[in-house]
Amino acid sequence: EVQLVESGGGLVQAGGSLRLACTVSGFPFDLDDHIIGWFRQVPGKDREGISCISTSVGSTYYSDSEKGRFVISSDNAKNMVYLQMNSLKPEDTAVYYCAADLGDPVRRCIYGMEYFGKGTLVTVSS
Repeated sequence: EVQLVESGGGLVQAGGSLRLACTVSGFPFDLDDHIIGWFRQVPGKDREGISCISTSVGSTYYSDSEKGRFVISSDNAKNMVYLQMNSLKPEDTAVYYCAADLGDPVRRCIYGMEYFGKGTLVTVSS
């Protein structure tokens, strides 16, 4: 059974940083085409993929609004994936979800994933 547990959300001022962590079980990191991603959702809007990583080869994808501000990384020894978020803006306020699926990071981030965690709330104050 695939399980994803997010942590690290909270309240931060605009311009600040947060690091989200995703603890993954039941989903091997060392197999080809295994993808872990971060999505976010604002009430009333669709969930959007913001960054995804191929855990076996390290290739990554970022949506345009996050390029240069967010960095995704994985610690394969610990089965964990992180999202370092810098220069946060009020519009980054959302529930952030960790997700897992097979494929490639670009398509999975754009078209969605099979497995999701319960999410962690990030609030950026102005």
